[in-house]
Parts: sequence; C-alpha cells; structure tokens
Amino acid sequence: MFTERQPLSSSGGLAVSAGERVVVVDDHAELAGTLAEVLSLDGFDVRTASDGDTALTVIAEHKPLCVLTDIDMPGMSGFELVRRLRDLYESDIVLIAITGWGTKDDRVAKEFDAFDYTLRKPIDLAFLRKLLRKS
Repeated sequence: MFTERQPLSSSGGLAVSAGERVVVVDDHAELAGTLAEVLSLDGFDVRTASDGDTALTVIAEHKPLCVLTDIDMPGMSGFELVRRLRDLYESDIVLIAITGWGTKDDRVAKEFDAFDYTLRKPIDLAFLRKLLRKS
C-alpha cells in the first residue's frame, strides 16, 4: 500500500531513466542492500546510508533524483531527514518513505505530508519498480 502526492508520468511511473541517482536510507543493512541491488539491476546508480547524518553527506555528494528512507532509525528519524532535505532541495528531489508505521493516525499522518510517496513494509518490489519506471 502507498500514498502519493506527486503525479505519476503517463507511463505509470516517475520520469526516471537508467543511470539516475537514487539513495536508500535504512538502519537495517539487509533491507537497504536488497533495495539497492534491485534498483542497481534496473540500471539506477544507487548509494546507501544507514542513518540520517550519513544520508545527508551521501545525498550532498551523490545528488540523487530520489531518496527512499526508513522512518524509524536511531538518531535522526526519517521525518527529520525529510524536513532537512526539503529545506535544502525543496521539490527538486523525490522523497519516498519506507515504513512499517501506519499513516491513518492523525498524530503521525501529518508527518508523512513532506514525502512525495509512502510505501509500507514489506515493500512490494514490483510496485517500486513500476513507480521508478525507467523512461
């Protein structure tokens, strides 16, 4: 299940082509590695980070089109990371939350508004591939 704020392209996915840069942020190395591997196999240039502070550095260096980030991480949460990224890049970067949290709780739902998309764990890799469809 997912929510979206940004419109999809006419092909059903984001206007992303092979070679585009993506950053995956998750403190669970196995999930980050799996997502990075899937996206790399699809032709994306992927970097990973295991926490928010490292993610800020990787994003500044890698300059990705898209960031997929977990919400519940030690130190800086995904919510704080997305606030900082919006301050730095405004809408020039697509931000996707990957979370096991529900978005129905009003106390939490507003926090997800800064993201362009929210994907629930376990992530449907086929859907993610469709969302980040290569043009």
